[in-house]
Amino acid sequence: YAQLIGEGAIVLDVRTPTEFNQAHITGAVNIPIEKLRDNLHQFAKQTPIIACCTNGSKSWYAKNLLDANGYRKVIDAGNWVKLQRRLQQQ
Repeated sequence: YAQLIGEGAIVLDVRTPTEFNQAHITGAVNIPIEKLRDNLHQFAKQTPIIACCTNGSKSWYAKNLLDANGYRKVIDAGNWVKLQRRLQQQ
């Protein structure tokens, strides 16, 4: 994940703004899952996106939504805390 981020991947956190403001991965973009469909235009379709959330269900939905809209480099990283730990270990 760290290599992908170093190469320009976006960490997309689809939790609520309240959850995101309490703690998040540095540099992550917060778009709540409920608003993602209306904000797809913010990302170039060739940009790698690493989706995360609280438990993995919203990031799974985000990946599927992005895939269905032509984004081909989307990774469902699941739980943001586990993703953060992985990034710190790399």
